[in-house]
Amino acid sequence: MAATQVAASVLARARSGDGEAFRQLTEPYRQELQVHCYRMLGSVQDAEDLLQETLLAAWRGLAAYEERSSVRTWLYRIATNRCLNALRDSSRRLARPPVAAKPWLPEPTHRGSEPVWLEPYPDLLMADLPDRAPGPAARYEQRESVSLAFLSALQHLPARQRAVLVLRDVLGYRAAEAAEMLGTTSAAVNSALSRARATLAAEVPAGPDREAAPAPGSALERQVAARFVRAFESGDIDAVVALLTDDVLLTMPPLPLEYRGAAAAGNFLRAPQMASCHRYVLVATRANGQPAYGCYLRTPDNAILHGHGVMVLTLAGGRISGLTRFTDNALLPVFGLPRSLRYGGPARRPGNTLTAPAS
Repeated sequence: MAATQVAASVLARARSGDGEAFRQLTEPYRQELQVHCYRMLGSVQDAEDLLQETLLAAWRGLAAYEERSSVRTWLYRIATNRCLNALRDSSRRLARPPVAAKPWLPEPTHRGSEPVWLEPYPDLLMADLPDRAPGPAARYEQRESVSLAFLSALQHLPARQRAVLVLRDVLGYRAAEAAEMLGTTSAAVNSALSRARATLAAEVPAGPDREAAPAPGSALERQVAARFVRAFESGDIDAVVALLTDDVLLTMPPLPLEYRGAAAAGNFLRAPQMASCHRYVLVATRANGQPAYGCYLRTPDNAILHGHGVMVLTLAGGRISGLTRFTDNALLPVFGLPRSLRYGGPARRPGNTLTAPAS
């Protein structure tokens, strides 16, 4: 049976109420739809919630699917509009926890007016992402479109502009297709895209940095990451600063604070609550296609390490151009990391003697 006939058969069975057929119809797009929702919302949990809302809406609305577009495009239309509804829903957005002041922090180089609601996204959730070629209008490759720099810049866009930019420049839909998905005109899409690109250009530095990051898992990436871990865990702030680019950016979402430049980042790391960073142990993971670490704070007897959030590195060549610190411990389980660990002492390397404590 030809592929088109198989697809038609699956769709017909799904329309008749066959849940397994519906799963077969939508499962190939599940992971990329969740990443799409993450780009739109900046939150792992919100992305999962909106994915479920999208699939439920698709199941309920399957009878109205007219097959004028592919199933994939139809699902993206539902997901995008659900995300827009969520972004407009003030009760959902105001449910975010308040941002506590940190009086010990040194003065930043820039202080934003609004919290930056952005979380890291585990690479494990993208491991089986289909390698689909984006449409001809796409400007960003898959790797760049999930980077923290790109996602952080997206958060500065109004919801409609954010949707247009993702549909056009990340997924590569044509203006007419994006207009159909958003229920608007091609002229409105092009206007929103122009404004979104201008904002993004101001937020994400242009130039060679877009291509400067070493390949994931490469020898250079491993070398830089290993040097950082050694310096950070030993509390050697000078060695950490020596690894930073001159224009490094240190941020701590959701705090709307930026520390731009090696000197400002060094001042932050030397602050009283950070100067004792030799009390930390870093456990390697990956987020947004970048090296990342679960951060654990040693207790005085070194027996138990308590979780202290996640840190993500952005690399440029052989140096670090970005340090993003997320202190929410709820992120640790998202990365498959426990909230606390037993510690085997300084001799843990090259072997790893970190284990989850007995319950």
